[in-house]
Amino acid sequence: MSPLLPTRQIHLDFHTGPAIPDVGTHFNPNAFGDALLAAHVNSITLFAKCHHGHLYYDTSRPERHPGLSRNVHLLEGQIEACRSRGIKTPIYISVQCDEYAANTHPEWVCRNPDGTNVGRKPLGNDPFQWQILDMSSPYADFLAEQIAEVVGKFKPVDGIFLDMCWDQPSVSKWAVDAMKRAGLDPADDRDRARHARSVAVGYMARYNDQITKLNGSLPRVWYNSRPKTNLASEAKFARHIEIEALPTGGWGYTYFPLNVRWARNFGLPFIGMTARFHKSWSDFGGYKPPAALKYELSQMIAHGGGCSVGDQLHPRGVLDPEAYRLIADAYAHVEACEKVCLGTTPLTEAAVLRDPDADYSIQPGGTLEGVVRLLQQLNLQFDLLAPTADVSRYALVIVPDNVTLSPDVSARLSAYVAGGGKLMLAGPNAVKSASAELRALAGVAGVGEAESKTPFLRFDPAVVAGSPLSDIVAYDSTLYLTAAAGAVAPAGVVNPYFDRAWDRFCGHNQSPPATPTTFAAVTVTERAGAFGFDAFKSFATHGQYAIRQLFAAVLARLLPTPLIRATSPTHAELSVATGPGRTLLHVVSYAPQRRTPTLDIVEEATPLVGLKVAIRAQTATPPTKVTRHPGGAAVPFTFEGGYVAFELSSNQGHDVLVIE
Repeated sequence: MSPLLPTRQIHLDFHTGPAIPDVGTHFNPNAFGDALLAAHVNSITLFAKCHHGHLYYDTSRPERHPGLSRNVHLLEGQIEACRSRGIKTPIYISVQCDEYAANTHPEWVCRNPDGTNVGRKPLGNDPFQWQILDMSSPYADFLAEQIAEVVGKFKPVDGIFLDMCWDQPSVSKWAVDAMKRAGLDPADDRDRARHARSVAVGYMARYNDQITKLNGSLPRVWYNSRPKTNLASEAKFARHIEIEALPTGGWGYTYFPLNVRWARNFGLPFIGMTARFHKSWSDFGGYKPPAALKYELSQMIAHGGGCSVGDQLHPRGVLDPEAYRLIADAYAHVEACEKVCLGTTPLTEAAVLRDPDADYSIQPGGTLEGVVRLLQQLNLQFDLLAPTADVSRYALVIVPDNVTLSPDVSARLSAYVAGGGKLMLAGPNAVKSASAELRALAGVAGVGEAESKTPFLRFDPAVVAGSPLSDIVAYDSTLYLTAAAGAVAPAGVVNPYFDRAWDRFCGHNQSPPATPTTFAAVTVTERAGAFGFDAFKSFATHGQYAIRQLFAAVLARLLPTPLIRATSPTHAELSVATGPGRTLLHVVSYAPQRRTPTLDIVEEATPLVGLKVAIRAQTATPPTKVTRHPGGAAVPFTFEGGYVAFELSSNQGHDVLVIE
């Protein structure tokens, strides 16, 4: 965890419609500040301007909320109450969502190519639908005036949180004129996307410069809703990174573990952001189970980040007592863990390449979801990196199937393997786009297209421990790989009688296995391996544990001395961090269950009994002690073969084992 950011934050939404008549009428500064202190909060993001476009401080601007009495100075009182208690107060300003501006200046609203407005329609009433403002229009100047007033009034500010900042294509007259000046074609959707990206980069640079001049320095600035895959070029606009991921709000429980492994590699401190809501934002009266919030925050600190919990303030200005009872319990655990976690960084052994141009969200059943689920279940400690990144410090590089290798990247990976690194080409696209040299390193002498769309895999029991006694259906097609001399083929290809068709089928599903081929579905040498099918997507889509067995066998050949060896159940999440004179093992044990059509619910920690773990030591000398936190209880251990081994039984959901 980085000590550079407050680690127990609140993101206090206050999107309050103009029909609310009694804004801030019950606000009590002392009660507000004391409730935050009691909840172990050390930073809270407070609202200057919401999506409705209204302002919540003393101003003569007409956007001031009409239900906020002139004698109520809400934001001023909130900031003073917090600062007097040592609580930081970054300020929130909505960017592309502004109902007041959209209604006052409808010409500023983004337009679709068919002439309709982007976002909420005139009689639209869908949740999370807002009118979307065009940052090519004079609205950008209107927003700059608001930013100037906020920073000038409250400087020095602890931070500015600018929300709803995605790339938004538009064909407004301002956007069209700007595209023409730039030599872009407004009728081309790719050019509209290029212009949208250019506009966003332009206003981030503009507002950063404005804030710096007004504040005297650039505070913690974050442009929310930007694609995390843009961080390579956009990290320069931020002082920290926030990963918004409400698991029950549409993000799911794999979004944060994926994106944190990408975001933490840009040299900036970072926090995760979840919320106290049972579902998503503005879920008044909705409270997630205490175990769920503790699980989500434990994931954040286990991956080296600070924590932020989203809440929405009641219009009258009173914090929700049930919400802060929930938050206090979870943040007490975080604060106790900080005593050993601050100043540590994640320790990783593998790099998984990720296409920066791909969608940064996780598609259910897709390759990225499979990356998280499969590698997390195998306790592999990994980061996600761009194909052009430096991978020299990693023991293994994995190329998933949704990454296409350029000749330049293939050449760099060949040099990496020549220098002692290990490589895995994890799918047909990765194999086919790799250079002939990389394929040869992976033991592939030839590549052919499969005859069947539903082939079977025959595992080699000498390679795959506990392999099934029968052929396993692959469900998806695989390449025919010819194994080179000296390569091992953990899985061969068996064809069915035929693929199912309208005029030829057998039973309810695929035809049974019939004809073994001479081809392999997987090959591996001491230096590299290749999968002829997308193992990650297959695992995410079909959930076959046999695919995990197969992947584990290949992984064991490429990484014979992994960072972690454990008998952990597959729901447990194990991660390693390192700091001065110590190594940390985080053990997070919760099991989300799908209990509604759309919600994964966590109501209790999942107990661990007799978990045996061995951590590869970072020094040749034996450790002096192993302790379990929170609490600091001594843990018996052994030291053999370069591994520190111990046993853990726990029912508290998150344990931090400190090896010193």
